[in-house]
This record gives sequence, structure tokens and C-alpha cells, in this order.
Amino acid sequence: MSTLKTFLLLAVAILCSCGGRTGGNTCKVLVPSGSYPYAILHNGAYYYMMQDSAARRIVLWRTDDITTLDNAERKVIWHPEATAGVDTTNIATKNIWSPELHRIGNAWYVYFEADDGNTDNHQLYVLENLSDDPMQGQFQLKGVLHTNEEWNWGIHPSTFVCAGKQYIVWSGWQKRRAEEETQCIYIAAMENPWTVGSQRVMLSQPDHEWERQWINPDGMRSAYPIFVNENPEAFFSKDSSKVFVCYSASGCWTPFSAVGMLTADASANLLDSASWQKSAEPAFASVPKDSIYGPADICVVPSKDGKSTYLLYGTKVVSNRTVTHKDIRIQEIGWDDNGLPVFGQPKPVGN
Repeated sequence: MSTLKTFLLLAVAILCSCGGRTGGNTCKVLVPSGSYPYAILHNGAYYYMMQDSAARRIVLWRTDDITTLDNAERKVIWHPEATAGVDTTNIATKNIWSPELHRIGNAWYVYFEADDGNTDNHQLYVLENLSDDPMQGQFQLKGVLHTNEEWNWGIHPSTFVCAGKQYIVWSGWQKRRAEEETQCIYIAAMENPWTVGSQRVMLSQPDHEWERQWINPDGMRSAYPIFVNENPEAFFSKDSSKVFVCYSASGCWTPFSAVGMLTADASANLLDSASWQKSAEPAFASVPKDSIYGPADICVVPSKDGKSTYLLYGTKVVSNRTVTHKDIRIQEIGWDDNGLPVFGQPKPVGN
């Protein structure tokens, strides 16, 4: 079966699985070209991050309205090669990807990954800022997050606190890759915001067909098979009784990306993989009839009044069966009677 035919069949199946659900109102392009959006609401202001186009620095945005970034205040908070007094000898300074800002205790922390120019050497890093205002003070490098003894390759770190305990989730390899590459979702407990405090536990690996797409419709492919679960993001049900970890599946260079979801009771042992239930179908997927492809890299953030929930996500712009670039969109989602998120479908812009 051709790659294009496989893609179309997958898309139709995913559309059917969505059941025509809807969640929220108008969809809007937040950033016309960008990737890995992340936002939090703190003390009445939204703080926004995404991957810098050159992947060499970290920029923090602040806005009163997360539905528009036109007038957002912006500040470069980390540029290792241009930071006075920082010894970069043992710091990976290239390919700085998917930064996230988190308020933990009385400090701000930024989690990100970087390498020395060879993406096989990705490490997870954390920055700390003791200022009450993340746009003030200085972010200092706390160091690398050692996630496993055998090999510390990892990307897309995120963190959350449940029942007073901090956890980190990320995408990593089971072992150093050889002829193929499989990215899995892992979780570990944190000893403190900059130190991993437990063995890693795998929560998901790409075992469904919709998680294992790596060849583009035009035939473009990576040099070897790459099966992908990546960019995990945790959030809670309306009553905080359940914790969700959504992740991106299939190659980010393809139009096949979709969002998978893991669910656990917030009172369960989150370091036990048996506590998590993996959805067999995507929670959020392409809508080919509307030319919307590859939704992924989501972030869930509340409205200021708490009455609505926004979903930030990336989609792929496809021309002649080739992904030309990514944009970042925002739309509202809903919740069902059991407190589960209802993502619905990616909507056409303005609808």
C-alpha cells in the first residue's frame, strides 16, 4: 500500500473515531510559523514560550491575553554563548528545543534540552530564577537532569506536581539507537526541581500504527525508521481526581502527527506503569477535508475567569504532499460529565 493511501486511510479512521465531537469556539493562528508552544497563567498574566527559530536561545513572552501575542512583552532569558560569566565548556549550547516555564515553590524553573551540535547527544537541562517576576532577575543554569545511568539522551522535558510530589516526564530512547530509533514517554520522581530522584519508568512506546508513521506522502523519509512518542504534557481533570499526559505521536517531519493520551488516577502510584491507561485512538488528529494536518505539541491553559480552557497546538502546512512549515494555533476545548477533556477536532481558522 502506498504511503499516501495509508495516510488517507488513517485520516479517515481517525475522523470516524472522533465521532464529530466539538469542543470550544473559534480557532485562531497564534504564531504563523513556530513550534512547541507552551503557556501558563500566573497572577493574572500569561507567560508564553516556544522554540526559538534558530534554536540557540530561550525567549519568554508575557501577555494579558493568550489569544493574541501581538503586544506581548518579550525578553531573551537564556543565551548561553552570550551570557556574561557563564562557563560554556561543559554546557550543550546548540539545538535548544522546547523550553517550558514552571513555578515551583518560590522560584521559577525552565526545562529544556540541548546538545553539542550532534542531536544524538541531547541532554535535559534546568534553569532557575529566584525572582518573583520571571521577567526580572536572572535565570541560572542548575545543570543537567540525569535520567538514567546507561544513556541520558532525552528531549521535551515537562514537569508537574501531584499530591505534593514533583514528577518529570520526557521522551527518551530505551537504549542508544543503532539501525532504528524508538522514542518513548518516561516518568520519574524529582528529588528537587533540578535533580531526578527515582529510576525512570516507561509509560508509552509507539505501538499503534498511528504512532509509527515516519515516511512522508512524497516518499521523503529519514535514513532509518524512527517511531515517535514525544513532547509529553501533563494536566488535570476539572476535579483534580485524574492526571492526563498527552503526547505527540509519529514523525514531526510528516503530516501524520497526532496527539495520544495517558490517564491515571491522581491518587495512584504514578511511577507504576500499570496505573496509566493509554488511549487506543488519538485524542486529537488531522482533518484532511479541511486541509489540517499533523496536530501535535499541545498545551492546555485556563482562561482568566476559569470558565474556559484553551488548547495551544501546532499543525503542519502541507503543499504538494510535503510539509513546508508549522504554525501554532489556539482554540477552546470542552470537558465531559466525567471531567475528561473533549478535544474535538482541529478547526479551520475562524471557525
